[in-house]
This record gives sequence, C-alpha cells and structure tokens, in this order.
Amino acid sequence: MRVDGRKFDELRPIEIIPNWTENPDGSVLIKWGRTWVLCTASVEYRSPMWQKEKDEGWVTGDYGMLPGSTDTRKRRPGLKPDSRGTEIKRLIGRSLRGACDLSAIPGWTISVDCDVLQADGGTRVASITGGMIALSIAAESMVKKGLLASVSKLITEPVIAISLGIVGEDAVLDLNYKEDSTAEVDLNLVGTLNGKCIEVQGTSEGRAMEKEDLDNLLDLGFKGLSKVSEIVKPFINV
Repeated sequence: MRVDGRKFDELRPIEIIPNWTENPDGSVLIKWGRTWVLCTASVEYRSPMWQKEKDEGWVTGDYGMLPGSTDTRKRRPGLKPDSRGTEIKRLIGRSLRGACDLSAIPGWTISVDCDVLQADGGTRVASITGGMIALSIAAESMVKKGLLASVSKLITEPVIAISLGIVGEDAVLDLNYKEDSTAEVDLNLVGTLNGKCIEVQGTSEGRAMEKEDLDNLLDLGFKGLSKVSEIVKPFINV
C-alpha cells in the first residue's frame, strides 16, 4: 500500500484552471495532488539571432519555486544560479519546443514561466503539462490577433509528462514527495498526447536497474501518459 493509499498505477487528482491570471497571453493553474504550479505564456516580438537566420520563432521555458512552496522556506536564487532549476527549465523548454513547428511564428518568442506555488513531488512534470496548456492558450491569442493562422500550425504534437519510480520493490506511478525522497529509481517521461516519446530522464540511486526494471517502468509510464492525456485533451484546442 502506498503512503497515500493509491494503487501502484493510480494518478493523484489533477485539476486544471485556465486563465488563472489576466496579464499573460496564456495562463493556467495546474493542481497535481498537493503540487500546485502556475504556468504563464507571454508572446513577444523578438527571437534569438540563430532563429532569425532560419526564419523561425522560439519557445522557451523557465522554472522557479516560491519561498513558501516547501515545508521550510526555499531561498530565492539571487545571484547564485540554481542548478536544479536550470536543469528543469531546460527540460521544459526542450519539451515544449518538441511540440511546435517554430517556422509558424517567425520573429516571435513565447516564454513559458512555471512557478511552483506548492510542492509535493512531480513539479517538473506538472510544469511541462501546465506549460503546454498555457502555450496553447497563448497560441489562441495569437490567432485572434491575426499573428498565427491556427493553433495547429504552431502546436503539431502537444506534450505532457508523468513521473514514476521504484519504491521498495514496487514500480509506482506519479510519485509524491515522500515516495520520491525514498525511491531507488526515479524516472520522468515526456510524451505526446497520442503516445509518442519526447524525452526520458531516469536515475538509479539505490541500486542498478535490470533491463526488465526499465521496460516495466516505461510500460507503466506510457499507461500514465494515456491517463494524463485524457485529462488534458479538453484544454488544448488543436
């Protein structure tokens, strides 16, 4: 039995609240169990030089945890880079760009900012999933302004993500913090709504994995992505 009584393949409750803030071009508050992440997407007329040369736009991600998001106050990064936050924001950016045809927005950049309001494990997968929804809302805003022909021109393969791992002897889906902190294997899977793989991040901390372990985790992960997909589909208009 898991610490919160869930079955090994059961997701935490996921609630999606679009347009949670008014100023960005797209925003969503995603509540994934006790993990809450505010994802906003802002459209600007600028793009990196290397993208201008290719006549393409850019989609980038950022990530941060608010001081009150954890049991003990998390310090703001200040002048010292947060290596974990940097790694996660790069993952968010790569994942979201994997969903897009950047040639649809030449000259434009969409910045997706993911701020963790409350953390209980799985903040990066909640950020990717919520960030995808915020990005799609921003794309709808561009369509309304005549800057984009349709959302599907930009977003060709919407992405979502799920965490999983081995806790004790059990492969489990959607780890909360207590499970994550004791997991012998920790894995994050990014995929598309229709079941393709974008990225796999996996680490064995307690013991080396057998190939069978990895195969079982990936099977469980893709089942988890399918469940997340059903929740997310109504919020992405492509």
